[in-house]
Amino acid sequence: MRRPAFPFPLTAALPLPIQLVWLIPVYGFSGVLLSLPWATGWFKRNGPRPAAYLNLLVTLLAFAHGSLVTLEIWERGAQHLSFNWFSAADLHLAIGFDLSLTNLAALELITLLSLLAQFFALGYLDKDWSLARFYALVGFFEGALSGLVLSSNLFISYFLLEMLTLSTYLLVGFWYAQPLVVTAARDAFLTKRVGDVLLLMGVVALSALAGSMEFTDLYSWAAHAQDASLGTARLSPLAGSLIGLGLIAGPMGKCAQFPMHLWLDEAMEGPNPASILRNSVVVTSGALVLLKLMPLLRLSPMATIALLVVGTISAIAGALVALAQVDLKRAFSYSTTSYLGLVFIAIALQQPAVALLLLLSHGLAKALLFMSVGSVIATTSCQDLTELGGLGNRMPATTVAFLVAGAGLVGLLPLGCYWCFGLGVQAIWQLHPLFAGVILLTNLLTALNLTRVFRSVFLGSAMPKTKRAPEVNWLMALPMVSLTVLVLVTPFLMATINPVPGIGAFSLPVGLCVAGSGLLGVGIGSQISLDRFWSRSILQPLRGLQDLLALDFYTEKIYRSTIVAFVAGLAQFTNAIDRQVVNGVVNGIGRLSLQSAENLKLSVSGQLQSYVLTVVIAIVVLLSSLTWIVAEVVR
Repeated sequence: MRRPAFPFPLTAALPLPIQLVWLIPVYGFSGVLLSLPWATGWFKRNGPRPAAYLNLLVTLLAFAHGSLVTLEIWERGAQHLSFNWFSAADLHLAIGFDLSLTNLAALELITLLSLLAQFFALGYLDKDWSLARFYALVGFFEGALSGLVLSSNLFISYFLLEMLTLSTYLLVGFWYAQPLVVTAARDAFLTKRVGDVLLLMGVVALSALAGSMEFTDLYSWAAHAQDASLGTARLSPLAGSLIGLGLIAGPMGKCAQFPMHLWLDEAMEGPNPASILRNSVVVTSGALVLLKLMPLLRLSPMATIALLVVGTISAIAGALVALAQVDLKRAFSYSTTSYLGLVFIAIALQQPAVALLLLLSHGLAKALLFMSVGSVIATTSCQDLTELGGLGNRMPATTVAFLVAGAGLVGLLPLGCYWCFGLGVQAIWQLHPLFAGVILLTNLLTALNLTRVFRSVFLGSAMPKTKRAPEVNWLMALPMVSLTVLVLVTPFLMATINPVPGIGAFSLPVGLCVAGSGLLGVGIGSQISLDRFWSRSILQPLRGLQDLLALDFYTEKIYRSTIVAFVAGLAQFTNAIDRQVVNGVVNGIGRLSLQSAENLKLSVSGQLQSYVLTVVIAIVVLLSSLTWIVAEVVR
C-alpha cells in the first residue's frame, strides 16, 4: 500500500485549509527547530536575529492559516477531524481536532498575540545574547497552546498542558545565571505540577470508567453516568466528587487560582515578552480546558462549589493583593488571578458565553497592559513604583496604550470588559446576587489599582530614573499601537463574531452599576495618598494591613510552616530510618560476614584430608535431610 504524502490522509469532502489544520500547531514547533542553529551557537557570524525572523514568519503563517479555517467554518459550521495514527489489536489511537468558532477564536487570539509579543521582543531583547533561545521557547509555547485549544481528546489536552508546564519552567528561568530566577522557575514548575498530578488522576479514572478520552464520548457517558436505570453503570457521588475535584485541579494551577496562585507572581522574574503571553493566553488556555470539561462537572456538586469558592477568593483576594504591590509587573500579575477567578465563577454558574467573552476581552487588554509595562521597564530599567513618575509627557504612545488597556479591563468605558461585566451581572443577578456583587467589587478594586499605578508611573514630577526617559523604539511601539487599536475595536469584534449565540444586551440599571463601580474605583484611586518616601504607613494598623496584602496574606509563610515543613519533616524521618535502620541492618550483616570470615580463616590447616572429610560429611547431612523430607511428604 502506498503511503500518503502527508502524515494524515486527505479527503475531497473538505477544503484543503481545514484538512491541513493539524499544521497550525506544527508551525509553532517548527520554530523550535529553525532556531536551534543559532540557539546552540552553530551559526555565530550573523547573530541570533535570523532565528527571530524565522519564528515571526511561521507564526504569521499560523495566523493566516487559522484565518482561512475560520472563514471556512463560518460558512460550513463546526467540523470534527479525526486521524488514526496507531492501531494494534483492540488498541486504536487517534488525534482529533474540534473546529468550532469558539476554538478558532481562541486560536486566532493565541497566534495574533504571539506574533505581536515576538515582534515586541525584537526591541525589548535586542541586545540579549540568548535571543534565539527565547524564540525557540516561545515557538514551543505557541505550538502547545495551539494544539490545546484545537484538541478533541482529554488525554492529548493533558499531554499539551504538561508541555506548557515545561515551557513555563524554561521561560521563567530564561536568565538562569541569576539565583532568584532559578528559584522562581523551580517554584512555578512545582506549583503547577501539583495541579497536573491531580488532573492526571481524574484522567486515568475517566479512561477506566468511560472507556474513551474523546470529549464527545465523555459528554455522552456523563449524560448517563447518574442514570439509576443503568444499574451498575451508575456513578457514585463519592466517585463523581473525586473525579470532579481532580479535573478542576489542573485548570486551577494553569489559571493561577487559589491556593495554587503563587507561581504567576514568581513567573514575573522572566522576560516581559513572555509575561505578555503568560498573563493573556496561557491562563486563557487553562480556562478553555475547564470550559470543555464543564458538562462533566455536573456530575459533582462538590466540584461546582469548589469552583465558586476558589473563584470568589481568587477574584477578591487577587484584586486586594494587587493594591499593595510596589513592583510594576506584580501589581498586574495578581490582577490576572483576579479576572480568572471571575471566569471560574461564570463556568461554575453555567454561563459559558460570559466566560468566553471575558477571556477574549481580558486577554487582549492584559497583553496591551504588559506591553506598556515592558516599555516602561525597557526605557527606565526600573519597575519599582516608588522610583517612577512623570512619564506621561515623555512616553505618549506608552501612556495612551496604558490608558486604553486600563479602560478595556474595567467597566468604565464601553470597551470589552464593560460588556462582559454587564452580561455577567445581568445573567446571574436574579439567582446569585452575591456573585454579581463579586463582579462589581472586583471591577472597583481593579479600577482603583490601575489608577494608583497610572498616577505613580505617568503623573507627578519626574524622578532620577525617568528624567531622560525617551519613547520606545519602533519595534516595540508598532505592536503596542496595533494592539491599542484592536482593544478599541473589541466591542465591534464581539458584536460581529459573537462566537456563542444567545447573548442579549443588558439593562440600563446593570450598565449603570458596572460603570458606577468603575468610576468609584477611579475616584478612590485618584484621591488616595501616594507618598514615595513613606510607601509603608507609620500608623501600625495600616502598616499591618499593607504588609498583609503585600505578602499575599502570608500565604507563602503559611505554606512553608505547614506543607513544606511537613514534607521536610517526613523527608528527615525517612532519611533517619534509612540511615539508622536500613543501613544498620545491612552494615550489621556485613560485619557478621566479615567476623565469620575471620573465624573461618583460623580453621584453615592446609591438610587435604581434612577438607575432603568436611565435604563428605556435608554431603551426607544434605542427602539425609532430603531423604527425610521426601519420606515425610510421601507419608
